[in-house]
Amino acid sequence: MTTAEPLRIGILGAARISGLSLVGPARAGGHRLVAVAARTRGRADAFAAEHGVERVLDSYAEVIDDPEVEVVYNPLANSLHGPWNLAALAAGKHVLSEKPSASNAEEATEVRDAAAKAGTVFMEGFHYLFHPVTRRLHELLGSGELGELRHVETMVAMPAPPGSDPRWSLPLAGGALMDLGCYSLHAQRTLAPWAGGPPHLVTARGGARQGAPDVDEWLDAELAFPNGATGSARCHMAYGALRMSLRVVGSRGEATAVNFVQPHLDDRVLVRTAGGERTEELGKRSSYTYQLEAYAARLRQGAPLPLDAEDALTTMSLIDGCYRTAGFPPRPRAALPTSG
Repeated sequence: MTTAEPLRIGILGAARISGLSLVGPARAGGHRLVAVAARTRGRADAFAAEHGVERVLDSYAEVIDDPEVEVVYNPLANSLHGPWNLAALAAGKHVLSEKPSASNAEEATEVRDAAAKAGTVFMEGFHYLFHPVTRRLHELLGSGELGELRHVETMVAMPAPPGSDPRWSLPLAGGALMDLGCYSLHAQRTLAPWAGGPPHLVTARGGARQGAPDVDEWLDAELAFPNGATGSARCHMAYGALRMSLRVVGSRGEATAVNFVQPHLDDRVLVRTAGGERTEELGKRSSYTYQLEAYAARLRQGAPLPLDAEDALTTMSLIDGCYRTAGFPPRPRAALPTSG
């Protein structure tokens, strides 16, 4: 339990991911789930009863406008991230948004500008970055044990969700790159300190979902870093198995996080150097719990965060570039909401 004043959180929607991504971490940190609204009152009632939310409201707008809500958590469909992030920032709220922060770079620019105007804390939920697994990879690069960074491989793949899933919908800003590949790209971007700067896109190719020509079922991007290192960022949303690996190759050795996105399922980091091979286990505590602790520390103690709206815009710009290069349109934005 935290000794600081608990966060007062309002939740948009009744997404299944919220149990893992917010409710559990909030309970562990002693934070309050003040309000929730969903597409229907029944969904919101059921969610509140299951997860101990204090009250149910009739619309997303009511959650945002609730004076007791200080943090808005947005796990809605991708196309609704941008509009409701903008609405929450306009209301002067802190925002923890599921990734990606918007449907495209134009909208992400508006979110960045709105966050700056609001002066509140906006963060895109790249939770993996806070877990000891990813921190350990960075430590191995920083210590020099792996030598100079030469190559990075990220692979984020999963079996196909049902055809009716919103992740296959272009109007809902779906696609493999939006849902999975954003992790691949972001993890490569975080290696900039050991690669002479951030990567740039060299080329990208992808395949469309059958029956949905503008929605990517898979996409591979090749990147290049200023120091000469190369990157391969892959994603696949109709793959034969679950794979979420991050491999960094240096001049003296390499290290692989077996599941950097969901380390609570597999916390191994495999290290191979001239001195031998070893397996490090970094703990299966949820990366989402580490994330909410860091977010609360920013709000209550002013501690620094590695993620902000500017970082979200940079990732979104790279996503748009991958789409265009691979022959897909950037995701369309949804209309600004008038109600929940």
